[in-house]
Formats: sequence, C-alpha cells, structure tokens
Amino acid sequence: MQDCSPRPSPTILFEAVEPGIALLTLNRPDARNALSRALIADLNGHIEGLGKDRTIAAIIIAANGKVFSSGHDLKELNVHRSDEDGGERFFRETMAACSAMMQAIVACPKPVIAAVEGRATAAGCQLVATCDLAVASLDADFATPGVNIGLFCSTPMVALSRNVSRKRVMEMLLLGEAISASEAMAYGLVNRVVAADKVKAEALGMARRIAEKSKATVTIGKEAFYRQAELTLNDAYAYASEVMVRNMMMADAGEGICAFLEKRKPDWKDR
Repeated sequence: MQDCSPRPSPTILFEAVEPGIALLTLNRPDARNALSRALIADLNGHIEGLGKDRTIAAIIIAANGKVFSSGHDLKELNVHRSDEDGGERFFRETMAACSAMMQAIVACPKPVIAAVEGRATAAGCQLVATCDLAVASLDADFATPGVNIGLFCSTPMVALSRNVSRKRVMEMLLLGEAISASEAMAYGLVNRVVAADKVKAEALGMARRIAEKSKATVTIGKEAFYRQAELTLNDAYAYASEVMVRNMMMADAGEGICAFLEKRKPDWKDR
C-alpha cells in the first residue's frame, strides 16, 4: 500500500546554480526560517560536505520567505522547559550545535556569502556576521533583540563583535533595536546593499569573481585571515609571513606571477 502521508520539506535546499557555485536556501518560511535543531544540523552538514568538494569555489546562503532568519526556534526551545532538568540539557546541546555550525562556516575552505532579503535577527544576524561576505536588500534589517525577552544575545555577540565596532555592537545588544541595511553596511556587518530583486544576482556576481581565482590560493587566504585575527601583532606577522612563503611555493603562485608578467590569463591548477 502506498504511503500518501505528507512528508516534511527539507530545511535546506541545495542547488548547484553554476559550475563551482553552490546555493543553500533556508527553507522554513512558515517559521521565519528559525534555526531549529534540524536546520542547524542540515546546514552544518552541507557546509562541511561542500567544503570537501574540490569542484566548489564559493557558497551562497539565502532564504525562502520574507525573513532571512529570526534566530533560534524559541518554540522548540521553550517546549523543553517541561523536561525533568527544565530543559538545560537541550539548551546546552542546541547552543553547542549552533556554535559548531557557525564555526564550520568560518573553517570552511570555500568563501561563504550571505544573500539577505528581509529581517535577520538574533542567531539569524549571527549567521550573517559569520559568513565571509554579505549582500543585503534595501528593505533588510538586522537586530539582536534578545534583551527584550530576557535572553541576552550572547552567542550572536561573538560573531558581531568580530565584524562591528564595540560601541555599535553594544548598542545593538543593549537596546535590542533593529538597524537598517544601510546602517548595517556602515557598521561593517554587510558588504553591499542592493534592491530586493538584485540580492541573489549580486551575491552570484561576487561568487563568480571568486570562482575565477585559484581555489588553492583562496583556501590558504581564508584560513590565514581568521587565524591571524586572533593573534598578537607580532605573532600575526610571523604567521602571515610563513603563509606567504607556503603560498609562493604553490604551483598557482608561480603560474599567476608568470601570467601577470606575460600579460595573459592564468591557467590555474588549484594547487
């Protein structure tokens, strides 16, 4: 007998939009793309899988619906208050899973671009801050409103404070008020602001330009960027100097320099 019962839609939609470019779409529009445990696990799995895919040069994260992401799924969290431990175990596991997913984006050897249409709040804002690049629509806005409901946005604070100046981050965290897309760009949270119908095209254009580069060079560069940012100035220069030497020894560096001197297009070998 055929099972005709409805099946849940996948929380993340995957599309290879062009050779070398992957599009991941948050697909819980009815729940404002809240980061449920299932969505977190699915996004983490896709990021880790694409990071190992040698054919992929860049990843775009977009969302279905009018909200990019409202952050953690508060309904899912709240139902566990009836657990024997008041939900503590579930809360710990959820925060650990979300933190691991955000760190997977940073550790991913492929650049990740957020294409933000609509609102991005709390952990949704954290996701935007975590991505390497971000394009926002003119009508997008961003907030860390947890303080308004007695739940300070402590984990979003980690990503925000690594992108935005301290005074601006504290203003977002303490007031819990939304900032516009233009303010987000001025703060350093997003790279570009475009019309709503141009967001994915703009993100795709950035991904295309990244895809034209040597994958090996982009990989070593992204890793170096995040590692040096956590070091002292002296240690950062020592580390970056070693990275430059390793990079110079790569075949693509030799090819790129020769191509530049010979005024021709480089033939990347991605090594």
